[in-house]
Formats: sequence, C-alpha cells, structure tokens
Amino acid sequence: MSEERRRRTIVIGHKNPDTDSICSAICYAALKSKITGKEYVAGRAGHVNEETQYVLNYFSVEAPQLVESVKTQVKDIEIRATKGVDRNISLKKAWNLMQDAHVVTLPAVSAKGVLEGLITVGDITKSYMNVLDSSILSKAHTQYKNILETLEGAMVVGDENDYFDQGKVLIAAANPDMMEYYISEHDLVILGNRYESQLCAIEMEADCIIVCEGAAVSMTIRKLAQEHGCTVMTTPYDAYTAARLINQSMPIGHFMKTEDLITFEDSDCIDDVKEVMASKRHRDFPVLDKDGKYLGMISRRNLLGAKGKQIILVDHNEKNQAVDGLENADIQEIIDHHKLGTVETISPVFFRNQPVGCTATIVYQMYHENNVEIDKATAGMLCSAIISDTLLFRSPTCTPIDKMAATELAKIAEIDMDRYAADMFSAGSNLRGKSNDEIFYQDFKLFNSGKTSYGVGQISSLNADELVELKERLLPFLKKPHEEHGVDMIFFMLTNILTESTSLLCEGEGAEELIRTAFHMEEAGADDEANVVELPGVVSRKKQLIPSIMIACEA
Repeated sequence: MSEERRRRTIVIGHKNPDTDSICSAICYAALKSKITGKEYVAGRAGHVNEETQYVLNYFSVEAPQLVESVKTQVKDIEIRATKGVDRNISLKKAWNLMQDAHVVTLPAVSAKGVLEGLITVGDITKSYMNVLDSSILSKAHTQYKNILETLEGAMVVGDENDYFDQGKVLIAAANPDMMEYYISEHDLVILGNRYESQLCAIEMEADCIIVCEGAAVSMTIRKLAQEHGCTVMTTPYDAYTAARLINQSMPIGHFMKTEDLITFEDSDCIDDVKEVMASKRHRDFPVLDKDGKYLGMISRRNLLGAKGKQIILVDHNEKNQAVDGLENADIQEIIDHHKLGTVETISPVFFRNQPVGCTATIVYQMYHENNVEIDKATAGMLCSAIISDTLLFRSPTCTPIDKMAATELAKIAEIDMDRYAADMFSAGSNLRGKSNDEIFYQDFKLFNSGKTSYGVGQISSLNADELVELKERLLPFLKKPHEEHGVDMIFFMLTNILTESTSLLCEGEGAEELIRTAFHMEEAGADDEANVVELPGVVSRKKQLIPSIMIACEA
C-alpha cells in the first residue's frame, strides 16, 4: 500500500464547535471515504455542546475525536521499523543484524515491547578495543547458546539455555601437569583433542570445555562431564580463532546504554523533536507510543520529508477560529458558507463556498452530486445542523435551498421538524449546573475588522426567563475573556428564538457605542441598561451582527 493511501485526512470544523460544525464534519468525512476509498475521519476542535450531544444521541452517533492541534507530529513522518531485539543476543548477531538492515543502532526490547536499551556500532567496537580481563565473559552473564552460535559449535553435554556466569576463559596449551596450576573451579577452557587435557579440565571442576577443530569427544569424557556438571561443546575452529571469536558471544545487554536514553513519543511535535536532535550527536532515536512501547526509530533524515497532517476545513475559513497548528497542516479542501477569511494554503485547494444558511446544506448537495445514498442517521445529522444554523428557518441567513434540503432530510430521518427542533433547542439551552466558562464558550468565535479585534459568543433559547438569568450572570463575566483573549471588544448574543430578537452584551472601550452606531441607534439613555443593547429582529451572528460591526469599524 502506498504512503499516500495510508495517510488519513481529518475533516474538522471550528473551535467551540456548534451542531453544523460537528455534523458536517461527520457526514462529509463519510462521503469522502465512500467516493475515494481512502481514509477520512471526522475531528472536533472543542467540546461538544448540549444541543449537538442531543443530536448525536438521538441518531446513535459517536462524537468525533478531539483534535487539539494539527501540528506535524512524529506519527506523521516515516518511522523506520527497526525490529527490537532481545538483550541477550550476542554482539556478533547484533553486528550482523546491523549490517543486513544498514543501521548503526539496535533497540533492545522486552517481551512486552518495552524499550530496555540501545546498542550501537560504536558500543560493539569499544567491546573489542578496550582491554578486558579473562573473566569478562562470565561477568557479562553469557548464555551458552550465544557461544554455540558464535563458534558455530555443537552441544555435546549440557543445556544451551544455561549461562556461563562464573570463572574465567582459558586456553589449555600446556600439558596436564601444568594445567592443574592455572585452571580454577567454574572456568571455561578452550582445548584440543587431547584426552588428558579434557580429563584434567573436568577434574579441576571447569564449568565448560570447548573442544576445537571438530574433534570427537569420547564416551568416557561425556560421562565424566555429566557427573561433574561440566558443559561440553565442540567447534570447527582452531583454538586461536575460537579464543578470538568467543568475546563476540557476550550479550549486548552488558554493553548497551540503558540510562538517560533520549526517546520521543509518536505524539511529540516535529518542531520540538528538531530542537532536541540539534543538540545531540546521536544518529538514531527510538519512538515510543503513549504506553511506553517501542514503535521504531527516526533520524534527522526522516524529518526532511516530514509532511503536515492532511485536513479538510468545514464551516469556517478564518485562521483564528481554526484548530491550533493550522500553519503546519496540509489543507486539502474548505467547505464553508461564511465570508472569505484569513486561511492561507501552500498550494491550490478545492474550495466550495456558497451563500446558504448552513454548511450541511452544501454537504447534502454533494451527496446528491456524487449519487451517494443518504442513510437515516446522516439525514438526521444534516437536518439538525440546518435547523440549528437557521433557527428553524427564522434566521435571515436561511435560503430556499436550506429549507428544501431540510424538508427532504427530515423525511429520510423520519422526524417531525417542529417537534424535533423544540426538543433540540431545549436541550441546547439547558444550562443547569454549567459554569460561566462553559456557557460562554459553547459557541464563541474571534474576528478582526481592520485594526479592531473582537470576539462574539451566542446562546439561542426558547426560554425568555432563562435568557434574563444568563444576562445577569454573563454581563460581569465578560471582563474575564476580554482580558484572556487580548481583544479590543467582547460581545455576547442572548437570542430569543420565539421573539426573533437579541440582547447583546458588550465589554470593552467603545463596544456599546460601536453597536449603537452599527445599527443606527440613539445614544444610551438614562433608562437603558449599561453595556446591553436590545436588537429586535437580529438573530444571526454571521448575516446581521458581524457585517454591521465590520461596516462600523471601517467607517
């Protein structure tokens, strides 16, 4: 499978997502998957509000995964699948694996996949060049099967899974009389085919004897070795070669680095990884998953071909409303119904922007254009998004296309729109137990008009008493987001769906005056509530409030 096919594309709406942002992302991701055969997944850039959760629960659909940032991560680049090895493999085997895989570093990994250490070509080289004493083999806790593998030997007496963990390594070059003086208990003795030498080594309680040049081992020696618990193996090599090679049988665990390992998680951002790599001289770095399990290796070269996450933006095209890290992402498409914003792309993208009341209306059209059948759940989500964005066709943003689409979708979803809309709006305005932060950020967006920056939030409700209560709570609260976001002004729309009107809360120097100018109203009188402007007939942030603010700012 090609790399292009393996890469998935995230379809995502704006921060503080509303019902249209979530539902359009889910439905468009499903459409793209069906018509391309590639992997498209819906994401969300914030918390799912009560209204949207009601919709998802009603049609038994799971909320998209939260995507807090689309910065390029380690998981987005090619992770070299260098296989982890057991810490007990020999230096020789490790060297051969490195040569075959054309790598300079091997990770030692436990049976459970946990990284235990790293062995490099340099570590293996040091093991030969450093002066080692004759007991290094036992200090390294060397397994007999490593010695057999390195010397291409055969086990005559003993268990290859046992360890040589005491004594020193000797070559029996002298006659048996002399051997008695330098062979100690637990030693490993390399010798030839002389019966007397073999017998002497066994009687001196050597733990292992290695018979060179493929010489046969007599039955008597085998029997004595078994009685004394002495391991016997043969090798086709001569004594000099065997002595030269035997250190290569030591396990990598004795030489590998196990402390202060520099590792990365697959969720780490590439920018952070680059900084660490620049300060270190290592060639390769291990990558772990969130549970600490080993995944593979990366090097500086891997970073050169790093590709940003592939994403599709729905229901917005303003950079300050988009998920964090957008500048690192590979934007593939934009599907929206708002004014043109500030999103910049590296290369041309498919951009569909229509003056309709809801992004879901455009997604509905695209299902028909591609002859893809709309199932009940998809129809329900798209219809819910249109009802939400158009306030059940009361918003001035609503077009005949929106109403036609919603009517057809309601039939497929088998819902009564008036009754369903009342339940959906009630769920969305159910703010019991919610903090001021949760209410404020339920539907909040940032904007820029010329040199003026401002944020606008909105709550729509069928309950006039609830809106009055919210006004008392949120009016003093606006100072907090005003300071946190560092914008010039903050506005919050308390929209009454039944009366089709909005009480606009204002915060910031000149905020109330700007609104009164924008809607050609008189200055506030003595009877008017401070920092609150009543806007009859205004229900749409996109169609009515934002354009009026933009014109006032330019004026």
